[in-house]
Amino acid sequence: MIYLDHAATTPTASEVRAAMEPYYQRRYGNASTPYEFGQHSREAVENARKIIADTLGVQTSEIYFTSGGTESDNWALKATMEAYAFRGRHMITTQIEHHAIGNTCEYLRKRGFEVTELSVDRDGRISLEQLERAIRQDTVLISIMCANNEIGTLQDMEAIGEIARRRGVIFHTDAVQAYGQIPIDVNGWNVQMLSASSHKFYGPKGCGFLYMKQGLRTESMIHGGSQESGRRAGTENVPGIVGMAKAAQLAFAHMDETMERETWMRDRMIHHICSEIPGAFLVGSQTHRLPGNLNICFPGIQASNLVLLLDEAGICVSAGSACNTSEAEPSHVLKAVGLSDAQAYACIRMTLGRDTTVQELQETLRTLKRLVKILKKR
Repeated sequence: MIYLDHAATTPTASEVRAAMEPYYQRRYGNASTPYEFGQHSREAVENARKIIADTLGVQTSEIYFTSGGTESDNWALKATMEAYAFRGRHMITTQIEHHAIGNTCEYLRKRGFEVTELSVDRDGRISLEQLERAIRQDTVLISIMCANNEIGTLQDMEAIGEIARRRGVIFHTDAVQAYGQIPIDVNGWNVQMLSASSHKFYGPKGCGFLYMKQGLRTESMIHGGSQESGRRAGTENVPGIVGMAKAAQLAFAHMDETMERETWMRDRMIHHICSEIPGAFLVGSQTHRLPGNLNICFPGIQASNLVLLLDEAGICVSAGSACNTSEAEPSHVLKAVGLSDAQAYACIRMTLGRDTTVQELQETLRTLKRLVKILKKR
């Protein structure tokens, strides 16, 4: 199998599995219990919190463990808008956010909040001038993803954060695709909340975190016990938390070399596809882009058919994000960057990983050329 869908999920690293194993068997104690056996788990959780905090250069008290990026996004938006409703009922986001943001915004609209969605250019980047104009007296929150999950576009986070700081608006970013992949500077970007998900950077599924800057008024979204400083109830997923911290350690330790390698392979693959397959073109920015992301349009074909044929050839790619592959409508992200319906239905996403080889990409290129030619004849 050639796996080129690392934006959907990554394999759990062997070092991560080894770090987690004791907390399934020998050290299975509940981290909220007072006796020594449970306190081993508590120490593991707090050590993991420090590791995550250190990767961002923030305080340990500002890291809250969740079940993943979707929960973190929901918490950031719902709890913030509800807690600051006395100040205003307006927030700003973009037209290309993940469904975890988009559908949460729909939830907020139904409860009387106003949401402005910024348009993007052909590369998938927002206009800073449009953002500035969209901020109102009653704007509470800006939520803009750092890196898009479909086309890999990176936003100008420093400039967005500076606008939010100057205008006194809380700034949240969905960094699910960015954390562990590229350097993140929450302080330099003036980010006050950040969402991340473990399984995107070789950690276990079902675990993530929300960074919340100290002093924010956000309320709990899950009520019950006093876990996570009383702000997120529920027995701690100790193995998952330990595994996520180990995965973060590995990701940040090898980030520079991984970025350089994936960027080189990505650019080489883009060049060969677009020069050797007639009509093929890259979607999104080539310069402001995640190192391992390629989204390619093959006009005149149905991407869903290409994905199935590639699967039969043992190659895993996607025709969009993993969260909306069953939808009949064209991708909202591809439409927002100006593609027609026909073009949007003709795009596939390939995302590289640490173990992706040049040989695998060469085989994928050969297979793509053959299959696209077959599909265009149908």
